[in-house]
Parts: sequence; C-alpha cells; structure tokens
Amino acid sequence: MAEEPDNLVLIYLRRMSEQLDRVAADVSDLKIRVSAIEANSAVTNSRLDRIEQRLDRIERRLDLVDLPAR
Repeated sequence: MAEEPDNLVLIYLRRMSEQLDRVAADVSDLKIRVSAIEANSAVTNSRLDRIEQRLDRIERRLDLVDLPAR
C-alpha cells in the first residue's frame, strides 16, 4: 500500500516535468519571435526617420515650410 502513493507522486511529478518542458519550449519560441519583432520595429523606425528627413528637405526646397519668426 505504501508503494502506491509514491508511484502516484512520481507519475504526477513526471507529468508536471513534461508540462514544464513544453512551457519552456514555448517561452523560448516566444523570445525568438519577440526579438524578430523588435528588430523589424527598429528597421521600420529607421526608415521612417529617413523619410521624415527627406520630406523636410523637400518641403524646404519647395518653400512649403513656414519660417520661424525672428
């Protein structure tokens, strides 16, 4: 009789270990995906900054920008 609870505990511990392994794998996958999103966001922000600079230059050349009052 005493052996059954030990086996039952071991069974539950093994199940928990398997579930924890799956959670760890999912978290690892999520880390990779979030890193890719962050890298993509950085590239996008860089491109938007360059577009803004080019647009400012175009507006100045076409005299579309109000000059600040002195």
